[in-house]
Amino acid sequence: MAKTLNKVDVVTVGVGWAGGIIGAECAKAGMKVLGLERGKKRGTEDFLLVHDEYRYAIRYDLMQDLSKETVTFRNTRKQRALPMRQMGSFLLGEGLGGSGTHWNGMTYRFLPYDFQIKTETEKKYGKNKLPPEYLIQDWGITYDELEPYFDKFEKTAGLSGDDKNPFGGKRSSGYPTPPMKRTPILKKFETSTTKLGYHPFMVPSANLSEAYVNPDGESIAQCQYCGFCERFGCEYGAKTSPEITVVPTAMKTGNYDVQFHANVTEILKSGGKVTGVKYIDTQTGEEFIQPADVVVLTSYVLNNAKLLMVSKIGEQYNPDTGKGTLGKNYGYQIEPGTSGFFDEQMNVFMGAGALGMTIDDFNGDNFDHSKLDFIHGASITITQSGSRPILTNPIPPDVPVWGAEFKKSSIENYSRTLSVFGQGASMPHKENFMSLDSSYKDVYGVPLLQLTYNFTEQDRNLHDYINKRTAEIMKDMGAKTVVPGSPITNYDIVPYQSTHNTGGTIMGANPDNSVVNNYLQHWDAENLFVVGAGNFAHNGGYNPTATVGALAYRAAEGIVKYRKSGGSLV
Repeated sequence: MAKTLNKVDVVTVGVGWAGGIIGAECAKAGMKVLGLERGKKRGTEDFLLVHDEYRYAIRYDLMQDLSKETVTFRNTRKQRALPMRQMGSFLLGEGLGGSGTHWNGMTYRFLPYDFQIKTETEKKYGKNKLPPEYLIQDWGITYDELEPYFDKFEKTAGLSGDDKNPFGGKRSSGYPTPPMKRTPILKKFETSTTKLGYHPFMVPSANLSEAYVNPDGESIAQCQYCGFCERFGCEYGAKTSPEITVVPTAMKTGNYDVQFHANVTEILKSGGKVTGVKYIDTQTGEEFIQPADVVVLTSYVLNNAKLLMVSKIGEQYNPDTGKGTLGKNYGYQIEPGTSGFFDEQMNVFMGAGALGMTIDDFNGDNFDHSKLDFIHGASITITQSGSRPILTNPIPPDVPVWGAEFKKSSIENYSRTLSVFGQGASMPHKENFMSLDSSYKDVYGVPLLQLTYNFTEQDRNLHDYINKRTAEIMKDMGAKTVVPGSPITNYDIVPYQSTHNTGGTIMGANPDNSVVNNYLQHWDAENLFVVGAGNFAHNGGYNPTATVGALAYRAAEGIVKYRKSGGSLV
């Protein structure tokens, strides 16, 4: 029998960026907050002098244990969904900081167009620009309404940037720290894109260009450009993450605590409210009930949706009828791009996760789509993130993939290869959704989440268009061999693409087309909030973290308001 614990004011499920922000803001407001984290405690001290590519980048030491819980996947409803047995397309973090520990640190704000995509698309191109099976909708909030929360997140993170993007939304202040170094590789991209008439700017980076103390008094160190960011924790405390910012801030209040190895299996509900959560101690197997006045789901996109489904909160989306919102609008991204092989050697082994330069000329609605067979677009970027030796074996297409010639070419081209890539937006489609699997369960007996997802015609058309733009840039950069990416066919869950999953718990202006309102308060339970990239009504041409952070700060404000007055916040 589950043991019932003492009630807290707020319980968060997951302690990454969203959970850390909610924890810090609510604790500062005087609430007693408990963060439930199914992974272990970890921090900067755990990563000192550990440049172990095999442990972290190959064996995924910071990631979710798929032998305990995974997802099942199929491209279409006609197929049988099967479990994902190893990490591939996306990398689910686990432990203090979540995916905010192993991220690269590229931290863009979504464009103003994104938040009102249906309204703006129809205004400019008419209601039939996309077929009706594409379920685009406005987010129930505008960029201008969200801007103060973007600003707050950026100051908490100390972001480094140059504020030179002419297509970005209006800002209330500049970046807290200057941009990172404009290396020779980035200058090569800058020269070519400028020559082609585009507008390059430095990637907004959570790898800081200089030491910084944020408004909460947390110190973030200066990046050392060691090249071990993606899939790694930072040994210097220079890659902004929850465990060096918002979590310490929450702890200092005396109102916050974290329970590690706590895997939540159910949200408990009575009438129109939730009463707490049930969790299992993954070390002892004991089961606990944690009562709370407010429950906030702040785990990863997929788990937030799964918990609502197993707890029977909200109506499951049905692709046949179009009814229901839970699991609807699952989105991912496309990643067109071009490799270039050069004569000269370059310092590719040094870098940082978000050391890069990008253009937004083909992102959002920053270019005319009147004669194009897709909407939205992609940021186009070059990064110098550090080419590590195990995963980096670049060879031209005419070289065998094994043997002496492969080895010689791989060594020759290791420091002579660059990539220009796009992060392409994903528009929601009626056949792309999340649900519970009817056959497979996790180690705790809870059904696995099932993903039904495939690339659409919109995705393929956008991919082809951006591929051509990246090839043009690479050619102008002077590559002796230019290799554009292959056209996309069916989505495959195995090769890595990006950990930028979105949708399933989308936000909106009314309960007919969304799971939560614009404070991320659940329509069916006023003391339940759901925070994360699952709130995105579609995916954009960027990394999602800054938008998640902004939404988390707004949700925290909503929770404070709710504790004072109760009821719906909109």
